[in-house]
Amino acid sequence: MRVRLLALLLTAASATYAAGGEFDRIVKAIESHYGTPRTHIPLMGVANLFVKVAHPAGTSGFKLAVFENLGSSPSYGEHAELDQFMRHLSGSGLHSLVRVHSRANHESTYIFAGETGRSTRMLIATFQRNEATVVEVKVSMEMLLKMVESPEQAGKFSASRADP
Repeated sequence: MRVRLLALLLTAASATYAAGGEFDRIVKAIESHYGTPRTHIPLMGVANLFVKVAHPAGTSGFKLAVFENLGSSPSYGEHAELDQFMRHLSGSGLHSLVRVHSRANHESTYIFAGETGRSTRMLIATFQRNEATVVEVKVSMEMLLKMVESPEQAGKFSASRADP
């Protein structure tokens, strides 16, 4: 009985660990594919601690990676290449929701969502002319649905919720 319980716990822990690895996998893939390390952002750990404690707008954690000088790669910015790159990277823990390209601004945005429950993970990757930003947010489903339902009120709702 103990062996079965231990096996069940290890399986659940490894599934949780694997589901949370898409952000790190995408960041490392961008670093290696485009040959540019992510930009260090001072005090990011403090900001993440604040989010974990205060839960602004139903958020309980986030990860952020910013990349600069990506334009040095010859294939950077081609929509078809970015689509193939992101399709290859999206793991089983995230599902593609949105893919948008702007030909005028040469920008691309990809939005992925995790499994739903009381909360979900959302991963947003934007690629601009010479830079990229990848952010992963763990957000309450209740808050997310309220914001999707009424986007014009989302900013007001988030600000009023953050105030004590």
